[in-house]
Order: sequence, then C-alpha cells, then structure tokens
Amino acid sequence: MRGVTAALAGAAGGAVLAVAVVFELAATGLLPQPAAQGAAIHGYLMAHPELLAEMSDRLQDQQQAEDDRKAAAALKKIGLKPFFDPKVAFVTGPADAKKSMVEFYDYDCPYCRASQPAVEKFYEAHKSDTRFAFIEFPLSIHGPDALLAAKVSLAARRQPDKFVALHFALMSQPSAVDAKAIFEVAAKVGLDMAKLKADMADPEIEKTLEAGRALAGKAGIDGTPTFIVNGVMHPGAVDEATLDSLAKES
Repeated sequence: MRGVTAALAGAAGGAVLAVAVVFELAATGLLPQPAAQGAAIHGYLMAHPELLAEMSDRLQDQQQAEDDRKAAAALKKIGLKPFFDPKVAFVTGPADAKKSMVEFYDYDCPYCRASQPAVEKFYEAHKSDTRFAFIEFPLSIHGPDALLAAKVSLAARRQPDKFVALHFALMSQPSAVDAKAIFEVAAKVGLDMAKLKADMADPEIEKTLEAGRALAGKAGIDGTPTFIVNGVMHPGAVDEATLDSLAKES
C-alpha cells in the first residue's frame, strides 16, 4: 500500500496516472480491446471516471496482500528471536511467555503517539504474560530531535527500572519532541541525568541504532509504528480493538 501511494503521489500529472491506470485496466480485462489507444482511451476514461477509484482500490488491495505475504515470509525466515535480542531491543516480561509483542517506533511519529494509549493499556494488562520488545527506529524524515530522543531512550535502558516510564512519557507528548522536552521528561521520571548523558556518549548507542535499522531492513520494515504481535506483523497505528484482535487471532 505504501508503494502504490508513493507511486500515485509521485506521478507527474494526470497523463502519467491515466497511462498507468489504462495499462492496469487492460491487463485485468476491464478496458475493452477496441479502445486501446488515443481518443478511444480518453473517451472511455472520461465516460467511466469511477474506474480510477476502483482501480486505485484494487491496486492498493493487491499491493497490501503482496506486502503481507512478503512480511510473513521474512518473519518466518528470521524468526522472532532476533527481535528480542537485548543488543537491539529493550526486552521485558516473562522469559518463558508464550505471547509476544514487538514495536518499532519513532518518538516524533504522530501515528506512534496516536497508538500510545492503546499500547500502554495493552502493556499494563499483559506485562505478566507477554514478552515485550521495544525497538527504536528513528526515521530520517523526522530530523535530529527524533534521533536525540532515540539516543536518550537507548541510554535509559541502562537504568532499566525507569525505561518503560520514560518510553510512555515521551510517547505521550502532544506533539513532536524537542531537546528541552526530552530531558525534562527524563528528569521527571527519575532518571539519573548525569549517568544518562554519559551513557548517551557511549559508541555502543550508535551500534544499537544500526542493529535496529539492520533488523528492520531484513524484516521489510520501513515505517513506524510497526508491531509484531505473536509473530504477525501489523504496520501502522493501532487502537485497543486492533491490538486485542491481533492478540486473539495470531
């Protein structure tokens, strides 16, 4: 779906989009063969503008199905173990839990913030029976503050009793975080600030970020938030009903 959206958004004008749709219409049999080119194509599209929306929906469905298939294949090949590697994720919950949840996130991602209430509620309800992995995945489109927040989060792992509180506090911010807000939140949840800043300078922090990016690449993850619930990937924002459904179906 992301690929289709990007392709449509990047089309240089209606002519490019029309040509792309016509080829797809012809391939799927929706475009009569006599109307194969020139004025006939133009006339057919003008007479049936609803086909553009129909084909857009069909293309998105097809692309989503293909993305889901690739994601499932990648996860099957990788397995869940790498997502629970402490060198990549902050891992919490019973080591022998049969249920699991992974989240790739960016503190400047509005969809991550929108998902936060549901994720926190799910965590509180299942922290005794589910293994959780929190993985920082700051996107370059969100700028330096997203990266700073990720590094603060990674350094906070070294004060593990404070990590979850920091994570949900940062994710609860009403808008994109900046340096002032990040450090204010860190102090408010009780982190040792001198230790935090010293740990942020450790080269291992950057290595952990790179390990997370590498794992995301192997799994075909290119956006946030992305969840893996009991081995099933779900890209995009979630609410309580979605998380509950994923937990039951997977």
